[in-house]
Amino acid sequence: MAQAAGQAANPGKEGILPAHVIRRMVEEGQITAATPLDHDQIQPASLDLRLGERAWRVRASFLPGPKRTVAERLEDLALHAFSLTEGAVLETGCVYIVELQEALALPDTVSAVANPKSSTGRIDVFTRVIGERAATFDQLPAGYAGRLYLEVSPRTFPILVRAGSRLSQIRFRSGMPQRGETFLRALHEREPLVTEGPFRIIGDGVALTVDLAGGDITQPVGFRARRHAGLIDVDRKGALDPLDYFEPIIRRGPLVLEPGEFYILASKEAVRVPPDHAAEMVPFDPMVGEFRVHYAGFFDPGFGHAAGGGEGSRAVLEVRSREVPFILEDGQIVGRLVYEPLSEAPEFVYGQEIGSHYQKQGLKLSKHFRPLS
Repeated sequence: MAQAAGQAANPGKEGILPAHVIRRMVEEGQITAATPLDHDQIQPASLDLRLGERAWRVRASFLPGPKRTVAERLEDLALHAFSLTEGAVLETGCVYIVELQEALALPDTVSAVANPKSSTGRIDVFTRVIGERAATFDQLPAGYAGRLYLEVSPRTFPILVRAGSRLSQIRFRSGMPQRGETFLRALHEREPLVTEGPFRIIGDGVALTVDLAGGDITQPVGFRARRHAGLIDVDRKGALDPLDYFEPIIRRGPLVLEPGEFYILASKEAVRVPPDHAAEMVPFDPMVGEFRVHYAGFFDPGFGHAAGGGEGSRAVLEVRSREVPFILEDGQIVGRLVYEPLSEAPEFVYGQEIGSHYQKQGLKLSKHFRPLS
């Protein structure tokens, strides 16, 4: 059994595992779940993670450390436990731990990394996956076996969740795929990674800059979240008026980021992810400035991609200032997009008749909101 599972998840080439390999992992017992997977839960190069029935409000964020399980830490830190079977409201400013329905038994050649889903980050809900005896968030080492938990902390809007809600996603990696400047230049020469704006490399990623000039002067260049807005049901799509929750930013030019405020902005660059690669927006770099960009970092194979080399989609940026006001300038570098190859050619890609919400996007709010009129 263990040998068959290892063979299923280790295709012999280093890279991010695509959907059909993730499906084999489920069949071989490397991924298990309390209930059968939803039909659309496996994405082109990731797996959505579902909330389970048990949740706890805790005094503070924590890591269990190498000698303790999450359950053991909850005995000390939980304020109260509650059920998500009928749904529950998670309040802003609070920290919750939720047991996830999925669990892992990874082979020793496969590791995993988690990230909030795009729609989660765009409503300013901070999430991190915690493994048993973990010393880091969102990182599961090769060979990890055990339950998964999700730390959830709504920052601006209270949210309604229930068992089965999906706030986070996980990717699986075989080995350590090639990265770096030489790799990126060769990939860009094969098919452009940036179709609008300059192609610049910073470290191991493609530089992204913020667009505070815009094209159509009647359209906003960003949104700032309104304080004390209403509840967001994370499972309802297209139900909310965006103006009840966000203030459009119409003014062009420098933007003063206020501490504690949440902004939705967009990149100047239109980017593409080739169908045989995946990408990730790297979190805030202290050398960039006093703000954090992009909670949700996964870009699936085929994002912004069209046959023949055209198209491209903007990267939407979820921005929070840190402890002091910070002036953000138009065209300022705010992050970088790191590309990795897939271990095998995928069976399907982002936007290919799978209901992808953000394909060919510009500045766009989460799927919970109606289009801005």
